[in-house]
Amino acid sequence: MSLTSKVVSGMVVGIVTGLLIRSIFPESSFIETYLTEGLFQIIGQIFIISLKMLVVPLIFVSLVCGTCTLNDASTLGRLGIKTIALYLITTCVAISMAIGAAIIVEPGVGANLESAHGFTAQEAPPLKSVLINLFPSNPIASMAKGNALQIIVFALLFGISIAASGAKGKLVADIFVSMNEVIMKLVTLLMNLAPYGVFALMARLFSTIEFSAILNLVKYFFLLVTVLILHVFITYFILIKFFARLNPVVFLRKMEDALLFAFSTSSSSATIPVTLETVNRKCGVSNRVSSFTIPLGATINMDGTAMMQGVATVFISQAFSIDLTVMDYLSVIVTATLASIGTAGVPGVGLIMLAMVLQQVGLPLEGIALIMGVDRLLDMVRTSVNVTGDCAVTCVVARSEGELDQAVFDDIHAGEKEETIDFHHITEQQG
Repeated sequence: MSLTSKVVSGMVVGIVTGLLIRSIFPESSFIETYLTEGLFQIIGQIFIISLKMLVVPLIFVSLVCGTCTLNDASTLGRLGIKTIALYLITTCVAISMAIGAAIIVEPGVGANLESAHGFTAQEAPPLKSVLINLFPSNPIASMAKGNALQIIVFALLFGISIAASGAKGKLVADIFVSMNEVIMKLVTLLMNLAPYGVFALMARLFSTIEFSAILNLVKYFFLLVTVLILHVFITYFILIKFFARLNPVVFLRKMEDALLFAFSTSSSSATIPVTLETVNRKCGVSNRVSSFTIPLGATINMDGTAMMQGVATVFISQAFSIDLTVMDYLSVIVTATLASIGTAGVPGVGLIMLAMVLQQVGLPLEGIALIMGVDRLLDMVRTSVNVTGDCAVTCVVARSEGELDQAVFDDIHAGEKEETIDFHHITEQQG
């Protein structure tokens, strides 16, 4: 079986296992203590933590590798402008599509406003502080905290310095190239263990999730899922087909592993190792481009989150019978788009951004409590959309820079060899 088939099998078996546990042992404290909150949680959390373990070294090493090979430092400015512009444009399109669909479908009309949950909005940092905090006073502390934006800035400066150091810098560059290969092999090792981690995550989730919340918010739930899927098949397919001049069906097929990891972990950051492996070895994107665009996208590109905000804003306004004007909707679009950068790297960023949007148009923050019951499942879908957007923009930017290998992209089996490790003959394999 291919890795994708193994992960899908693990996901399906996990879902079925979770549902069976839920139906056969609905109130068993033993099963909850030792299985769902015991064994399944241990395996699932070890899997996610192992992925996150790779994020900081992978971002730093791959970005240094990509930067130190640049002959012209001004290329970084061009890459940055293209990447950020595309991320903001797709986010703007995403939330506009979501608001338009929600206005037509009216998911909040007749909604039940009673909620057992409360919500306290966290204060988002001002954009000025975010810009200042891009630059680390202590890069080691930034790595320890996992501050992706500060790591990116330091890695860019470090890579440029290596390139400017001539022959002595070449020695350091060779070390980083070797380190990058070792880390990517570590990614491959963890990917081979992924089916077990995905199984545990799905089994625990579906044995504990409250499906009654979905029934109460069925229109909101399925509307958001629908617009998220449409965003992939319309916006991203247009980007891939007309701007990158690539086959969108082939692109989506190559995204299988990254999508499965994003869906099961609900974390763009934890999926970075798999996303980089996908665009480099399966899509043929040069590390010079992907090492910059993928970590940046995982931090600021939040198309799926923006769509949730658009649908949720209309849903809450209708649920509380508060009419919004055209200017209010335009304000929502602008606020959500800019907030994707202004709240980058902040924990709980999705709900913080939604709170900012609701405050901007005068809607009650209590409305957030209405949708929290289904947000866990929806988070899995919108994380997959976010990762797809990262890869689509990366392919477009790489194509425009001449940094995409068409032969690798066209090879439907590209990168599959690197996905497997023979644990019985690991030394021979490496030799």
